[in-house]
Amino acid sequence: MEEKKNLITIYTDGACKGNPGEGGWGVYIILSDTSKKEFFGYENSTTNNRMELTAAIEALKYFKDSKELEIYTDSNYLKQGITVWIKSWKQNNWKSKQKKSVKNVDLWKKLDFLNNYHNIKWNWVKAHDGNLGNEKADMLANKAIYLKKANL
Repeated sequence: MEEKKNLITIYTDGACKGNPGEGGWGVYIILSDTSKKEFFGYENSTTNNRMELTAAIEALKYFKDSKELEIYTDSNYLKQGITVWIKSWKQNNWKSKQKKSVKNVDLWKKLDFLNNYHNIKWNWVKAHDGNLGNEKADMLANKAIYLKKANL
């Protein structure tokens, strides 16, 4: 019987109060049955898409060595962007099909670098549908905004 590799599972999410507005991102990592890691961050004036990208970037930056990872996101923008659209963006010098500059190109370039450093399987999950990992990442993203508003 073939041994299953120790795959690391990551859930990421972004939140924004206003778009643009105050934003938060959350990361929930399942390293093993007994080891989990969670962290989050805040930005004062941002968009939901930037927070989704930032969550993924911060999750991947956590690992200093190349890893085999499985990422779950509720953002089609993030999932489609990194698995489909980015190929043509790079071929077209970071321009869209409409010949416009790709939005959030600074974050897409960081994510592209990290995506190529690790071996990643990207997955989409429906938001607010009872997926515990996704709910945890969402809670962390919103916690970042709440703590900042409360000056904590």
